[in-house]
Amino acid sequence: LLKKLNLFPKMLIGHSFGGKVVMKMVDQFGSKALPRPVQVWVLDTVPGDVEQDPDCRDHPGDLIERLLRFPLPIRSPNVLVKDLMRDGVSFEVASWVATNLSMHPSGLGYCWTFDLQGIKQMYESYKSSDLWSVVEYPPQGLSIDFVKAERSTFRWAGADHHRIESTGASVHVLKNAGHWVHSDNPDGLLRIMQSSFSEP
Repeated sequence: LLKKLNLFPKMLIGHSFGGKVVMKMVDQFGSKALPRPVQVWVLDTVPGDVEQDPDCRDHPGDLIERLLRFPLPIRSPNVLVKDLMRDGVSFEVASWVATNLSMHPSGLGYCWTFDLQGIKQMYESYKSSDLWSVVEYPPQGLSIDFVKAERSTFRWAGADHHRIESTGASVHVLKNAGHWVHSDNPDGLLRIMQSSFSEP
């Protein structure tokens, strides 16, 4: 699409699954030097295998499974939020999930705006995708920063953390946030990233 539109991004930002999507985009540029500098932000995921921390809540895999169990149509967004909170999902995340509802074709209640089974399949692929080569052998002109949520649902093994930093990439810790960084601490996330939004 970018090639067809004759566009080249200055910045790519991806959260969780999207973090690997933006790394894959860089990989597909397929050149040793980019036509202009590109800043990449990868939010709460690692370049390689993704392992769940069993002690953390709001894990995306668990959330997907829970959403798949909801009978359709869903009576209302408020009912969805209450049911998710009853299962231990935070209010912020439950409210964000509810924004992905649209009116059911029957006119009675709500359904998802996306294909949950398709998302489940993509999530399984995301967990096993290995994109370390993008971090360890980046094209000239690429700057890459990782944001790790303080209460990340993923295992950020010490070895992975150090492996990222040994390449020259930075790992920023977002305080007071679980995996859903945009819901848990959007102001803190903006403070971490804001310097890259300034024009040179």
